Amino acid sequence: MQTKIKNGIIEGSFDTKSGIQKFFGIPFAKPPVGELRWKAPQPLENWNGVLKTMSFGPRAIQAPVFGDMDFKSDGLSEDCLYLNVWTPADRYTKDLPVLVYFYGGGFVAGDGSEPRYNGEAMSQKGIVVVTVNYRLNIFGFYAHPGLSAEAPYKASGNYGLLDQMASLKWVKENIEAFGGDPNKVTIAGESAGSISVSYQMASPLSKDYIAGAIGESGAGINPTLAPVSLEEAEKTGEDFAKEAGYSTIEELRKLSTKKIYEIYNESKRFGFPVVLDGYFLPKTLTEIFEAKEQAMVPLLAGWNSAEIPGMAFMQGKPYTPEAFIEVVKSTYPTDYEEVLKLHPHANPEEVEWSATHLAADRFIAYSTWKWIDLHAKNSDQPVYRYLYSKLRPPLKDSNLSSGLAGGTIEGGPKMPEAIGAPHACEIEYAMGNLPLVDAYSWTPEDYLVSKTFMNYFANFIKTGNPNGEDLPSWEKVEGSDPTPPTMVIDVESKLIQATDQARYQFHDKYYGNN
Repeated sequence: MQTKIKNGIIEGSFDTKSGIQKFFGIPFAKPPVGELRWKAPQPLENWNGVLKTMSFGPRAIQAPVFGDMDFKSDGLSEDCLYLNVWTPADRYTKDLPVLVYFYGGGFVAGDGSEPRYNGEAMSQKGIVVVTVNYRLNIFGFYAHPGLSAEAPYKASGNYGLLDQMASLKWVKENIEAFGGDPNKVTIAGESAGSISVSYQMASPLSKDYIAGAIGESGAGINPTLAPVSLEEAEKTGEDFAKEAGYSTIEELRKLSTKKIYEIYNESKRFGFPVVLDGYFLPKTLTEIFEAKEQAMVPLLAGWNSAEIPGMAFMQGKPYTPEAFIEVVKSTYPTDYEEVLKLHPHANPEEVEWSATHLAADRFIAYSTWKWIDLHAKNSDQPVYRYLYSKLRPPLKDSNLSSGLAGGTIEGGPKMPEAIGAPHACEIEYAMGNLPLVDAYSWTPEDYLVSKTFMNYFANFIKTGNPNGEDLPSWEKVEGSDPTPPTMVIDVESKLIQATDQARYQFHDKYYGNN
């Protein structure tokens, strides 16, 4: 299957069984290597002849941080700016809705080739699906005064987010060749991918490329991978370089990929922060949304019922009321009375749920709530909120355990029995990829949940509204509603009026975002 795009002809493959054309490893910017290391992505040059796009391009340089990610890509390289397209289009098809999906992994790991992000099932619903690679960790987010000095926009960092923005520009210019409508692009992602969606929605550079947004657990709002000032980011970068024995960017640029990777790994850093660079990101998300400067598009977002186990909050103490009170007092020394009032703790069951809620809110749920709240209050666009609650089935192999990024690890610590849906577990359901993630003993109930969630996503991508036949009715969130409608996605999905606003309003004050 050959297709002509802006830079030349590409050749993909056609699956006669599913009717889907696939193009893997399409370059969307110049390789960010040599002099282009730590520069904004540059426009691609044209090629002659036919470029074969039948296998995933290399993934961004990364350490096996999460151990549980399952890559199908061909190794690691700084030359990683490739994307993948699945399309149901035949030669007569045009104006199909488009989904662009950004992977999660804390901006330090991840790849568009993971089976749970596979676009084939969603594509069979009449959608062109794109997964995108972007630079990570030191290669994607490193800021330094020397880098800011040489950039035309006088700032540095955020390269991974600029890569995503370049992919959206590529989609705008090329997606018609795959039967897609360049004006009907929904961006989506989970965890750092969801945080990316929140940033792309806020950026003046990207907002015109977006027609809809889906966020699964995460937004770039304090305390979740929130931005720092350029000054702080440059100082962090300068200190990092000095500690490694380098005083200039020229010296760092001359180092091999391996050397930089080793220096970064030895530093024990978990990536580098997103930056208020005055270019991609002029202000914080709260400031941008409150000024109504974000992309004015429909938003569907939510989080999982037990993002992270309660023991992450309990500091090794048992789920007893006494221990809970003690941990709350030490965590919130001036506000502990309010926190205790908002979190029932009369017995171990209540304590486990309250500790789980606090761990999750501090990690990722509060920031997602805030993003939903900001858009509902500062736009006239529909906002839909969900709570994903399906308990995971057991693993087929008892020697495996579930990892934080949603996959499995061999012989890892046995996690306590989950009381809700953990972080990242919903991806394969929402994208229709249970058959490709074969570590779990999926049941007919799991397939039912997947069908429901996937249909909500597909409807939203097509119309900006998740509702459709055979689905429980999903009402939108009104800005000041004290009990916002929330779709609980589970074996029996149902709309509830959420009663957790006070919990989130407390953290809003606590984190200074209100």
